[in-house]
Amino acid sequence: MKIRDLTERERFLRFFRGQSVDRVPDMEFGYWADTFRRWHREGLPERFHENGNEIDAWFDLDLWLTRVPVEVGLRPPFQAQVLRDDGRRRVERGEDGVLREVFAGGSSTIPHYLEFPLRDRASWRELRARLDPDDPGRVPADYSAWAASVRDRDTVLGIRCGSLFGILRNWAGLEGISYIVADDRALFEEMVETLASIALCVLEKILPAVRPDYAHFWEDMACRSGPLLDPRDFQQILVPRYRRITDLLRRYGTDIVLVDCDGRIDTLIGGWLDGGVNVMFPMEVRAGNDIAKLHKVHGGRLRFLGGVDKTALAGGEKAIDREVERIAPLVERGILAPLVDHRVPPDVSYSDYRYYLDRKREAFGISRPARSGRGSP
Repeated sequence: MKIRDLTERERFLRFFRGQSVDRVPDMEFGYWADTFRRWHREGLPERFHENGNEIDAWFDLDLWLTRVPVEVGLRPPFQAQVLRDDGRRRVERGEDGVLREVFAGGSSTIPHYLEFPLRDRASWRELRARLDPDDPGRVPADYSAWAASVRDRDTVLGIRCGSLFGILRNWAGLEGISYIVADDRALFEEMVETLASIALCVLEKILPAVRPDYAHFWEDMACRSGPLLDPRDFQQILVPRYRRITDLLRRYGTDIVLVDCDGRIDTLIGGWLDGGVNVMFPMEVRAGNDIAKLHKVHGGRLRFLGGVDKTALAGGEKAIDREVERIAPLVERGILAPLVDHRVPPDVSYSDYRYYLDRKREAFGISRPARSGRGSP
């Protein structure tokens, strides 16, 4: 039976619940700052310079990046400051407290990290002062009015649940957090519990007023060869905290929970499923993630978002055609909502990106929504 035309919200909910839809969701994740700069020279209006619903509407994409306005990170953040700038390199401290040296020539590069705010128990006590779960500023004072304004919506609404490992890695550096896990397991577990408590406290305040369509964890706890944390520590320390958070979400009706993790994640997926996470994103192709194999192992409990090799988009139209053909069986089976497997890098031209969108829509029967966007001919 043909499904009637659905709203973006209805389509999102039905697809990720494994139900029939009128078409696959047409979603993308965003672009590097250097990509915006390149595309401005190639025809993208200069008013578009950041990721979010505005640029998605330009490309006539389904809008899914609206989030409940809560804060689950540092409060207050560190004061951002530039300590030295010689015109070529800049030493700065970010709002995360990390001291870094960055290239000052206008190009996005990986910084040289000089100092991390999280090093040991003493530095954790200082950092924890900014991680009070009960801080009233984590939820806006006008939240009730905002919640009423989105209650009868047709577009998708998400909620950030923070991070149980990825943010600790950012605060300590990979080497630093690895030493903490190995040398002071009790401290690591205290850190994870603190982050979980923030998510739980915020959710308990906001869920009675509005039901998000999905919840989102950001982790980035894997590299190309596998996880950055021993899967046994992951199972014992992180998974029970995920489960407490997702149990609370489901009590209020939010049953779509996605995790954003780069790298190869096959050895972590079972734990995330045990913890109540059921959508994996962005499924980086070059890291060796095999969506068909993973779906065969884990079955109908799991859906995927992403899986389009970003490097293929830089190869021109024929490479894009091959990539769309490669993922077609996964999309047609309702396993995968196709999306570039991270932010689109600057080696992709504006015209090739628009070709990719058109090719994806043609292949999967995606009609463009009735918007004023003109990013695709």
